[in-house]
Amino acid sequence: MLLLNEKEIQLIYGMTEALEDVEKVLRSKVEGKIENPPRTVVEFPEHHASSLYMPSADLVEEVATVKTVTIFPDNPAVGKPTTQGVILVTDAQNGEHLALMNASYLTRLRTGALSGLATAKLSRLESTVLTVIGTGGMAFEQVLGVLAVRDIKEILLVNPTEEKAVQFGEKLRAFGVNEEVRIDVVRDVSVAVRRADIICCSTRSTEPVFNGSDVLPGTHVNGVGSYLPHMREVDVEFIKRASKIVVDDLEGVTEEAGELIHAASEPDWSFDDIHGELMDVIVGEVEARTDDNEITFFKSVGAAYFDLAVAKGVYRKAKDLGIGIQVEI
Repeated sequence: MLLLNEKEIQLIYGMTEALEDVEKVLRSKVEGKIENPPRTVVEFPEHHASSLYMPSADLVEEVATVKTVTIFPDNPAVGKPTTQGVILVTDAQNGEHLALMNASYLTRLRTGALSGLATAKLSRLESTVLTVIGTGGMAFEQVLGVLAVRDIKEILLVNPTEEKAVQFGEKLRAFGVNEEVRIDVVRDVSVAVRRADIICCSTRSTEPVFNGSDVLPGTHVNGVGSYLPHMREVDVEFIKRASKIVVDDLEGVTEEAGELIHAASEPDWSFDDIHGELMDVIVGEVEARTDDNEITFFKSVGAAYFDLAVAKGVYRKAKDLGIGIQVEI
């Protein structure tokens, strides 16, 4: 079995590869080539934490994966990361377990790639201002996904702890975001929302993180932080104002997207109002943005076949480049 740690994966696999592989798996899903059983979530209320178990398989390439990821938001206080996970890659021809790889970075990366693909289809081509609400563990790759598909000139950072937003901006600079892209920390979320062409939300909030009435016509919003029924990042007003709501996985959001579940419990909105799934937008079966005044919303809760996509890509590159450690299990 091949073992791969996070640093090894980061050396050989980034946003460019993730965008390509996630788009490929979305197309395969449309064609019925992907098996994706429901994921299992175990919650640990005393720690405000959860553990997720997510299996999937490519029935044509005959590769299966299972991801186990834990989300413990109090971990930074004891020097541990909020999100930790591993992905097991299995040969579905003979049952051999091929690789075990760190999944924390890949989880962030594939989620950022999904937002990047959605942004490419749903945001205005001339979008230049990105507002980031929440600068925690999931946010960095959200920014990278948007930067990969739009010519962003200004990034506005909003976070309850201002120091963390400053550090986030410094991390973007260290990664290589050049000085031509202005990065500002904004205390007033309403100001940041009103200035935005694109908004990325990646928080664990149980209450909406901005006022839906502040969103201007033509804005695109990516929401990836709330993945359990009690969580909410956007309010009902925003959901009702959105011209098109596109989701990463319809079955997943009906069970896990707290803001949509909440909206469906009130009058004048139901899951039937969802415009479509991202895979259908990618292949052209569902319209992308058609009007510069549309407000668009991409909601992502994650699904195992997105992890399958990037794990397959990493395994192929690692084998080709001789990266990782081979062990007997």
